[in-house]
Amino acid sequence: MAGRIEGKVAVITGGASGMGRDTVRRFLAEGARVVVADLNEANGAATVDEARAAGHDENIRFVPTDVAEEADVRRMIATALESFGRVDCVFNNAGLVGAFGSVMKTDVDDWDKTFAVMARGVFLGVKHGARAMLDAGVHGSIINTASVAGLSGGAAPVAYSAAKAAVINLTRAASRELAQHRIRVNAICPGGILTPLLHRGNEEAMASILQKLQPWPDHGLGADIAAAVLFLASDEARFITGEALVVDGGLEAAGPSAMNALAGGGDGMFGGLTGFDHGSTGHDVIVRNPD
Repeated sequence: MAGRIEGKVAVITGGASGMGRDTVRRFLAEGARVVVADLNEANGAATVDEARAAGHDENIRFVPTDVAEEADVRRMIATALESFGRVDCVFNNAGLVGAFGSVMKTDVDDWDKTFAVMARGVFLGVKHGARAMLDAGVHGSIINTASVAGLSGGAAPVAYSAAKAAVINLTRAASRELAQHRIRVNAICPGGILTPLLHRGNEEAMASILQKLQPWPDHGLGADIAAAVLFLASDEARFITGEALVVDGGLEAAGPSAMNALAGGGDGMFGGLTGFDHGSTGHDVIVRNPD
């Protein structure tokens, strides 16, 4: 049976690790052609090597990309057009933890850097992805990674939560504008997904924590997010736009106590320290003692 997105061209940011990499794998398996955009060049090269070893040599490209930089986003879209002739799907997935710590002690530059990647980066992906689709007359799909943290105030650091809330609202606003062109815009809201960004090398301990917090007995995997993205990218979702699809094993349904426990508990997060977590970009975590 043919894949649901066979022959389509997808651009996936943050595609060299975690949920993004699992989505790259799934899209290639379904017959899509994929441009992997990521800041981490070592992970990008490893992703391409893996894909080529699986027989996808002609269907994958990697482009180093800082999604906060408009020139980089233009280049990743241009890479898809030059390599594969079109863009059918943009998955704006790149992210990091960003600024952490008390809202009263968060450094303003850390706040701005968090929003640059997780809100401005999504905006730029929507902007240039939609332009490419419109110019080619493609009825495409744009999918943005938000979070259950964008639906509440207690599932992540304040800057992260605020940025993800912005992604959800941007998704809804853009979907209204682009519907006339038959370009769909949706968001995915993952819960606690067992990726390197979350478990930091201690998969067993984090899996145990997640399974205690959420109603569903199994922890979430990047493959679960990839399956949801695949559906939203396919023609089977042709009448779905402006939605924020929650994929969280019932974490949000479990209520505020579970969400707050996932975050570590208000001002007690990170032991009262502040700083900036670059996630899987390859850069070190910056930790500051606010006192």
